[in-house]
Amino acid sequence: MKFDAIRLFPLLLVLLPLLPDTALATQAHGDPEGLFVHQFAHAYFAISLAIFIYWLRFRNLIEETGWRYIQYAAFFLILWNVDAAIAHLLDEQIKIIEVERIGNWHIKITSTDNTVFTIVLYYLVKLDHLLCVPALVFLSAGLKQFLKAPLPSAPEPDNQEEQQP
Repeated sequence: MKFDAIRLFPLLLVLLPLLPDTALATQAHGDPEGLFVHQFAHAYFAISLAIFIYWLRFRNLIEETGWRYIQYAAFFLILWNVDAAIAHLLDEQIKIIEVERIGNWHIKITSTDNTVFTIVLYYLVKLDHLLCVPALVFLSAGLKQFLKAPLPSAPEPDNQEEQQP
């Protein structure tokens, strides 16, 4: 059965008014336990991906194109986790950033420490899609490489008489 996106279009038109009017890249979490657990999850995910990259390199799997692309995906996801953790830190933990919406396409970012560096850093970490999208593109490319590769043949048993049905 082939997927037909055109048939999905009327459903999207019906569901479109139900979508929220804003979609935030980094979302707030319940104080303080939810944020601590969420920050820990970012750290755990980043460390796990670093171990995964080490494992791929240790076993020389990155010589294959598919695994190399997946390694790149893991690297970008590590950067994304660090980026999201910094955004949560500035936004929710130390609360030195205030964002004010002054129009449909304009916001005003101010910091309580009155430094331009903090404002620029906050603006840049909110562009987390610049890290997440390449990660998913590399992951998709790596998985597509696995689909193109021929399947390894199963080893044949030495003695066929010992096999039981």
